Amino acid sequence: MYRILIIEDDDTIAGAIQTHLGKWDYEVRCVMDFKKVEEEFETFCPQLVLMDILLPFYNGFHWCAQIRKYSNVPIIFLSSASDNMNIVMAMNMGADDFMEKPFDLDVLTAKVQALLRRTYSFAEQRNQIEYKGVLLNFNDATVVYKGQKLDLTKNDFKILQLMMENAGKIVRRNRIMERLWESDEFIDDNTLTVNMTRLRKKLEGIGVHDYIVTKKGIGYLIE
Repeated sequence: MYRILIIEDDDTIAGAIQTHLGKWDYEVRCVMDFKKVEEEFETFCPQLVLMDILLPFYNGFHWCAQIRKYSNVPIIFLSSASDNMNIVMAMNMGADDFMEKPFDLDVLTAKVQALLRRTYSFAEQRNQIEYKGVLLNFNDATVVYKGQKLDLTKNDFKILQLMMENAGKIVRRNRIMERLWESDEFIDDNTLTVNMTRLRKKLEGIGVHDYIVTKKGIGYLIE
């Protein structure tokens, strides 16, 4: 089940979208506190975002830029402000599509389905990912570097996959904990540090040094 986050100030529109997409078995959440959009995103970990431009406090361009600092999640803008300048700006900020209000819910659903299919079906078909000479095999949860092979635990694999898929972007600590334990509640923050330290030592054992960098107080980064 794909998770979709709606960032829309009009409760009527947000509710209609949530109800309609819910019929297609998507897990849909609407942001309620527009001061905490980023926190809502990190907690829910959506696989697609539907976002208006005109929002309280900060506009959609701001939140799109914030999300793009650490996530490549597909973003569709929904806005009545559909002049060419806003469309171009939305795309330049990292949006994947733009729909003008008012729109047909069936057309929106078709766009959502197509974007999810393009984004995730291909990823599911891949059996490996490579970055800076480090090759992560999905089939057997191993890492290969300069001919040396390393077996990974379940947590090692989840951490490295998330980090490599977001190479060049900071991955926040609570997002990694969400991936590992499906919740960042009641998890000792030190537990993640222990897992990360163990993974780094394993990578160093096959010659991969300083691959995952700590961004103090924020998260981790593969540069």
